[in-house]
Amino acid sequence: MSPPSDVSASVVARTATEADHSAPVRTRGLTKRFGHQIAVDDVDLVVPAGAVYGFLGPNGSGKTTTIRMLLGLISPTSGTVDLLGAPMAGAGRSEVAVLRRVGALVEGPAFHPYLSGRANLRRLEAADPYADARTSSARVDAALDRVGLLVAARKRYRAYSLGMRQRLAIASALLVPRDLLVLDEPTNGLDPQGTREVRHLVSDLAADGTTVLVSSHLLSEVEQMCDHVGVMDAGRLVAQQPLAELHAGTAARVRVRTTAGGADPTLATLTALGLTAAERQAAPGDLATVTAALGGVELDRIVPALVAARVPVLGFEVVAASLEDVFVSLTGEGFEVSG
Repeated sequence: MSPPSDVSASVVARTATEADHSAPVRTRGLTKRFGHQIAVDDVDLVVPAGAVYGFLGPNGSGKTTTIRMLLGLISPTSGTVDLLGAPMAGAGRSEVAVLRRVGALVEGPAFHPYLSGRANLRRLEAADPYADARTSSARVDAALDRVGLLVAARKRYRAYSLGMRQRLAIASALLVPRDLLVLDEPTNGLDPQGTREVRHLVSDLAADGTTVLVSSHLLSEVEQMCDHVGVMDAGRLVAQQPLAELHAGTAARVRVRTTAGGADPTLATLTALGLTAAERQAAPGDLATVTAALGGVELDRIVPALVAARVPVLGFEVVAASLEDVFVSLTGEGFEVSG
């Protein structure tokens, strides 16, 4: 699916020839079919080293299927996956060695409610055939300390808040040093405090050099947490680039506040100047707000033109496109902005 015409061509997904070969995550032509249904269609994903990469898309867009292919949980129909510079072609020793450097949290945590946080992690450690039993306790405590749960290590899991449970899940992915962390909806269902806890933890991990891929349906969280984004729609990767560039490549809008009687002449004046997608928005009382896409129109022409048209200009501002605006322009769909 191609992006709508009003979206800059710069937001279209990068091709494999443009990929950074040092990227911890890189796919080429990644495709997954379930019978006649194409869940993921020819995806070239590139996650730069050290990035916090926000993986966005509406439900059913193919995000989780893509993550499962990255982690080797399901096999692609076609295409390739490289993790940390190595091809993931099967279940050989080289793939296992790479996956040891990858931590993942997919579809939420699952722990024994009657055990403490520390005891839960020790059970996971005991199930790892590569773990050194002599240093198990030290690794468990280091992981708990990393996520700020060392003081609550003896508390039973059932007594943990939602934020603490998510942090324990992330701790389970950090029992051994990780170069790449893949988190599927890490703030799903959390209250504001829990969301802040997870967001700060992800930022700290990235500051320490871990590359983080975050799949999320909360645009506000992605804007606060991530520096790169990829947008999925109907199985296709329709945008992929640094978040700042994605914002810069989308047209800003002007917002004019006027009286109710001034709305129509404002719409007409903005359209005559060459601004596009002009629309009136609801405002309280005998007031009106009109917005339009600025495009290439010189900013200093707008207010004089409105005054010349006898429009009562009560307020004027330029509004940068939000991530929600960008998402809607790419997919044509609404999206959940916050929890």
